[in-house]
Amino acid sequence: MKNREKIIKLVKKKGMVTASDLEKTGVYRNLLYEMCDEGLLIRQSRGLYSASDMEFSEHFSLIEISKRSPDSVICLISALSFHCITTQLPHEVWIAVKRGSWIPKYDSSPVNVTVISGTAFDFGIEKHKINGVEIRVYSIAKTVADCFKFRNKIGLDVAIEALKEVVRSRKATVDEIMKAADICRVDSVIRPYLEAVI
Repeated sequence: MKNREKIIKLVKKKGMVTASDLEKTGVYRNLLYEMCDEGLLIRQSRGLYSASDMEFSEHFSLIEISKRSPDSVICLISALSFHCITTQLPHEVWIAVKRGSWIPKYDSSPVNVTVISGTAFDFGIEKHKINGVEIRVYSIAKTVADCFKFRNKIGLDVAIEALKEVVRSRKATVDEIMKAADICRVDSVIRPYLEAVI
């Protein structure tokens, strides 16, 4: 019973756990399977478990991918959606990984991986907690800059729409956007569009 209580306590604290999270506490996987059979835990996807009474938000797929790939950062369309600055509905989770990073296989949620290197990867990372799980998402200014950097991947219209909405809603300042654009090396690309909307 002691191990079961330990598992429930850890799952409630973290929101969602991996089997390896639990093995670090000295609990064997067989107990996880038993607890799932008894309805105490729910297997959300391969190797990911939550409490059966946990209610997940609309950002469940972001939580799942963040647990499976903790060094990744939510970016582009998914970050726009998270920050409520787009009319686009992401049909997959968009994540950024650092060049040279290991990219796990994702078996449940469809994932679009963008590889970013150096300072551009590290700049603008914000940490947010959803259902007790910490996720990493790029800031609004960095997301807008990334949209222009990867405009061939997501579409220039999406990047322009995001820029207009951020300026209109004042969710980021012009200086913040230009600083992110400079780091992403798209300041000369974004400047004419920015001048047209301010």
